[in-house]
Amino acid sequence: MKLNLVPARTGVLWVRSGLKAFARQPLAFISLFFFFMALVSIASQLPLVGAAIALMLLPTMTLGLMAAAQQAAGPEKPAAGTVFLAALNAVRTDVRPMAVLGALYAGLFLGVMAISALADGGQFARVYLLGGPLTRELAESTEFQVALWIAMGLYLPLSLAFWHAPALVHWHRVPPAKSLFFSFVACFKNFGALTVFGLAWVGVFIGAGIVLSLLASLLVAVGAMGAGDGAAAIGGAMMIAGALVMAAMFFTSTWFTFRDSFQE
Repeated sequence: MKLNLVPARTGVLWVRSGLKAFARQPLAFISLFFFFMALVSIASQLPLVGAAIALMLLPTMTLGLMAAAQQAAGPEKPAAGTVFLAALNAVRTDVRPMAVLGALYAGLFLGVMAISALADGGQFARVYLLGGPLTRELAESTEFQVALWIAMGLYLPLSLAFWHAPALVHWHRVPPAKSLFFSFVACFKNFGALTVFGLAWVGVFIGAGIVLSLLASLLVAVGAMGAGDGAAAIGGAMMIAGALVMAAMFFTSTWFTFRDSFQE
């Protein structure tokens, strides 16, 4: 396994490749993303350990969508079922190492929340993990904002360590703990490309958000003209569905960041 150093402009190519792969089988990717999100949502409802189990599933979801993207990026357009099965087979093949990686992610993420709790007594962690009420007074409090910035600052290196880790475990058979080191080094070396990748996705999200907001506003206006509350409800549902579809597109593009960062 060898690390590739890529120019910063490669970040835009990663976004384009992800969108192109998604467009080849959009229903398969949407269904796959919703499937994993449903598992995470169900797990999060379990008492006491729900939040930890939901966190443990996130690396598995990343691997599944990466495997689906690899299948969709082939020379020929794959069938939707093939894309879906590629994701499930990848997850099934590496159940044990992915469970270890998931446990590491959950433990480290909860550690980040515990450190942030030192600043505000755990109020930010309670809101983020347990869905506690977020009032304006709480959000504007100094302690809450300090905890927020601490969590964000600590989460950045954590996210870099896990960015390529699921793929390294699956495609290069790297042990879970070592995969975190190699992932962090790769992200650090190609930080320019990843920054451009992130900025490009911000632009895509903003553009899509503007379009969805205009459509939702139009439906709300139609409802106000006498079409009933159904139009406004459809507009709200459209915004939520659009955000989930955009998230599926984003996860699809992460495969290409890994593909171009490593080689045998």
